[in-house]
Amino acid sequence: MKLPQRLLVLVALLLTLSSCSEALSENRGPEAPDFALPDLNGTVHHLSDYRGEKVYLFFWASWCSICLSGLNELEELAESDNDFTILTIISPGTYAERNANEFNAWFSGIDHHGDFIVLLDDGGDVFGQFKMEAYPSSAWISSAGRITKQRTGHISNDEILELMNSIR
Repeated sequence: MKLPQRLLVLVALLLTLSSCSEALSENRGPEAPDFALPDLNGTVHHLSDYRGEKVYLFFWASWCSICLSGLNELEELAESDNDFTILTIISPGTYAERNANEFNAWFSGIDHHGDFIVLLDDGGDVFGQFKMEAYPSSAWISSAGRITKQRTGHISNDEILELMNSIR
């Protein structure tokens, strides 16, 4: 083989290997800690129940103005046809959040469609297990149950979708 042909084959091989490693790295993040949290109706959700599905976790608080300003956007995302599940988590009685009964009364009184699941992380254990530090915070979980990305702050639906579409 001539040198330019060898170089071309080497470049093609490197590009193939790098794209394979990117696909593999999607599932190489840390395993997401499993949890068992009740929703506002008392139904318990385990993260492991969603194994095989991609999950977007959104940690928020009722006193967080940034969180509240993004709820309508989150509802729009929940109402659209997506290939992932949205789970939102609040920590009643912790981090200045209302207790569970007060939160439920408050949440039922605000203007929302209720198209996303709100889980109650009493004591904030799951918030801590995911090493979250502020509200709002997000975690993207692959269908293999791996944390592929975590981020603090408001995230637009376009950014959420872009990240969800990049993982398996």
